[in-house]
Amino acid sequence: MSRQGRILIITGEGKGKTTAALGLAWQAVGRGERVLMIQFLKAPDTSGEHFAADAFGSRFVIKPMGRKGFISRRGPDPLDRDLAHAALEEARKAFESGRHDLIILDEVNVAVHLGLLDVEDLLGLIESKPQKVELVLTGRYAPTEVVEQADAVLEMRNIKHHFDAGLPAREGIEY
Repeated sequence: MSRQGRILIITGEGKGKTTAALGLAWQAVGRGERVLMIQFLKAPDTSGEHFAADAFGSRFVIKPMGRKGFISRRGPDPLDRDLAHAALEEARKAFESGRHDLIILDEVNVAVHLGLLDVEDLLGLIESKPQKVELVLTGRYAPTEVVEQADAVLEMRNIKHHFDAGLPAREGIEY
């Protein structure tokens, strides 16, 4: 890959942020690039993308680094904070390895919003991004300081969704 890597944020209240990042990943894999998705708030084998990534072999790796269940808005559990810091360190190691053309930090914005990571830690990681690596950050609540560092920001907006009518998420469609 000889081009300049950029920073893309996919944020907003609407559904589809991770799905959009996965679309970018699959497009990159289709062009022979190597992709790593680090998931900050998702546990292994909880979403369809975990199973689908196996079909791409070593060109597309997903590392879910969260735990099952939800994080309390009253204050993060020390375990959740430790897992988020481990995920950030995994991203730093991925930068240093030079093995990936595209790195996706899935739900990293939410990890900052919930207090699992300090925005300064995320900004430090962004600053250390190798020139040729594409970096995608997903999740609601993208911090202003992070948005300012991005080359592009997409905001997903919910106009109408079946969740609003109380219909549950469906396996294979929403997860």
